[in-house]
Amino acid sequence: MSATLRRTPLYDRHVAAGARLVPFAGWEMPVQYEGVIPEHLAVRSDAGAFDVSHMGQLHVEGPATAEFLQSMLSNDIGRIGDGGAQYTLLTNEGGGIVDDLIVYRMAHGHYLLVVNAGNREAAYRWLKDREPRGTEVRDASDEYALIAVQGPRSLGRLGLGEAPAFTHAMGDVDGIEVMVCRTGYTGETGVELLCPADDGAALWDAVLERGAVPCGLGARDTLRLEVCYPLHGNDITQDTDPISAGLGWTCALDTDFTGADVLRHVKEDGPARRLVAFVMEEKAIPRQGMPIEGGGEVTSGTQSPSLDVGIGMGYVPAGQAAPETELVIDVRGRPRRARVVQKPIYRKES
Repeated sequence: MSATLRRTPLYDRHVAAGARLVPFAGWEMPVQYEGVIPEHLAVRSDAGAFDVSHMGQLHVEGPATAEFLQSMLSNDIGRIGDGGAQYTLLTNEGGGIVDDLIVYRMAHGHYLLVVNAGNREAAYRWLKDREPRGTEVRDASDEYALIAVQGPRSLGRLGLGEAPAFTHAMGDVDGIEVMVCRTGYTGETGVELLCPADDGAALWDAVLERGAVPCGLGARDTLRLEVCYPLHGNDITQDTDPISAGLGWTCALDTDFTGADVLRHVKEDGPARRLVAFVMEEKAIPRQGMPIEGGGEVTSGTQSPSLDVGIGMGYVPAGQAAPETELVIDVRGRPRRARVVQKPIYRKES
């Protein structure tokens, strides 16, 4: 199995820890260590660490870079300064989502794009094929390790102070120099730590030594679904428009990024379908691909470890998208009732 799969700089650590490894987006990745539920709950209550080194890192730099990225990315890149970061979309001519990503603004007209592992080559090629003179797009993914440390006690365990979300700065963890990114995919306080690939294993050891629980892709998926963060390939695709997906807030429609004209029409006319969050009203676990009565479909589903109930997201006709609307989902041939809820599904008790 592993002969054709890529491995992150932390692979040997995962094997030594007895992680269950699975193929994911061309990589051999840990899906769980102790188990999805305890790992999930550790992130909600304390701190968990994820190897996300499989994600892609693209450097874009040169005098024309800001103008180029403004034309490629949906959000308004002019709103972030040096040390800032922004969630945004790389869109195609039809307004579809090539990838959803985070762009970090460095100094001197230099930007770092962190893209999804499964879209690394597609995002790189899309940008490289369109780069203007004076701009260089470079795939530097193999040069880095990336570790996400998430949870209410994550900063304390790492010895890091508070900082605004979606900012970044250089720092260190036990003498290892890292780029500390105040971003994440769990809905919790936390950071993503970027370091040279050669330092990855030592950084992982240091993070676990400080009390973070090692977590796999299983918990990452249940955590992100509870807070309704979309997964590319499930909830959003190259054929999905951001307005229907509830990501209109990432689209600066007064700028002329690729596909903006199509998306202006979608917004003006109103989308025919919408991505909704739902909670099961009957005992059942929804899964991707299950039909929703009336012409809808589940795009992500699981049993919520925090709420102990079936939850999910899916596309439904716009008329069925209002909160409290009852849905009927075909769960393995049996109709099961669900209810549309406001996003996020899980909210921390104040």
